[in-house]
Amino acid sequence: MLLTIIFSFCTCIILSTGNPDAKRLYEDLLGSYNRLIRPVGNNTDKLTVRLGLRLSQLIDVDERNQIMTTNVWVRQEWYDYKLQWNKKDYGGVDALYVPAQQIWLPDIVLYNNADGHYQVTLMTKATLHPDGLVIWEPPAIYKSSCAIDVEYFPFDMQSCHLKFGSWTYDGFQVDLVHSGVENLLTIDKDYGIDLTEFYPSVEWDVLEVPATRHERYYPCCPEPYPDITYNITIRRKTLFYTVNLIIPCVSISFLTVLVFYLPSDSGEKITLCISILLSLTVFFLLLSEIIPPTSVVVPLIGKYLLFTMILVTLSIMVTVYVLNVHFRTPATHTMSPWVKWIFLGILPRLLLIRRPKKNGDKSKKSNVLVRACNGVELQDIKTVRIEAHGENLRYTIIEEKKKREQFGTCACSSFTDDVLRALKGVQYVALHLQEEDHLKQVRDDWKYVATVLDRLFLWIFTIACVVGTCGIILQAPMLYDDKAPLDEQKSRFFFELQLG
Repeated sequence: MLLTIIFSFCTCIILSTGNPDAKRLYEDLLGSYNRLIRPVGNNTDKLTVRLGLRLSQLIDVDERNQIMTTNVWVRQEWYDYKLQWNKKDYGGVDALYVPAQQIWLPDIVLYNNADGHYQVTLMTKATLHPDGLVIWEPPAIYKSSCAIDVEYFPFDMQSCHLKFGSWTYDGFQVDLVHSGVENLLTIDKDYGIDLTEFYPSVEWDVLEVPATRHERYYPCCPEPYPDITYNITIRRKTLFYTVNLIIPCVSISFLTVLVFYLPSDSGEKITLCISILLSLTVFFLLLSEIIPPTSVVVPLIGKYLLFTMILVTLSIMVTVYVLNVHFRTPATHTMSPWVKWIFLGILPRLLLIRRPKKNGDKSKKSNVLVRACNGVELQDIKTVRIEAHGENLRYTIIEEKKKREQFGTCACSSFTDDVLRALKGVQYVALHLQEEDHLKQVRDDWKYVATVLDRLFLWIFTIACVVGTCGIILQAPMLYDDKAPLDEQKSRFFFELQLG
């Protein structure tokens, strides 16, 4: 405890008195220093500034507003001949830290700024060395404009850039070169951004960070204007969008197939179609809030949703037609022979559909239409057989050529009028039942045609969904890109996260 108190007291004394040699050096260097004058011995001399960038964090990529927000450290190195000293004259002081606003600074700005703050806002201290080397590495949060390519969203890769250059000085006054290279004439640098302090992003992988030096000539001036452009190629991590966007869209699209498996008598086919259409509309509204409102290209997920919506619209139209066929009757429609031949004969065999047989069907069909409780059987509209008391009597109803008011007369005159009226009643019931059987058979045929149509469109829409899903989703080149992220190889934070 006593040692801690003594150490704190000594520290307070040192901080209050300071280093007298550093204080004297500071007064000698900056006492008559003019920060507005470019630090060169001759006005025609060129001052070389080494520029380097260290990416600390990729904060956000706003696809809708096309803005990339980054946290970077801008490292700038140059030689100021007015800030040189001999270490022996100042007690061996080999570095001096001074406020950056008290010395000359190159006005390096971000050309493609999208926030209004072109320069570094936090004026940290600069490090001075005896040979005149000045190192200034301030942190900054930049919002730069970035052209977002949404063609393969959400399986997309973006290439954004940060363009730095002097706003005031031309290339003959202040020249920009890459930091960390021996040859000052180096134009391209493959590893242009330092990623050792980069904190991994949860949404993007950093693939490439090259840097390129350019010289621009403008019509107004013959002097070149150099700049260094840092390109950041990033690849989207698709887990979030796959779980929350792709899988629901694919699932909803395959629900369209189930519409044709739902029986028509359930009355819910159109309801299911409309529900799927409303779900896709919700996804369209969600997608419009994410991607930028561009008319140049339709994004990949937009193409898929559009394809699914067209598919659902067609399924509604087909379902309406199938329901129309299902509820047809002989009173409204007549089935054509080619419909019977195709939908009752050919397509069921191709679609592996077997029509169930009726329980009353037998190999040898009986001619009896009606059997009364008293033993009277009506075999057809012309013949009546009476079985009573074990005696079989056969009578035939003879059709008369001339039109009569009554249905017919019996050839035998032994029947009374009551029996003839009863026979005519039995004949009427038999004709009515036969007509009902015929109408039911025709209605069943229409329902069977509707079932065949449902099965046919079930296969068609299944194939369309599978082919459309694979054909659209698998277009993204990122699905076949197995390149390892560069930030996982360079960032020390990534290894710390892996270890702990």
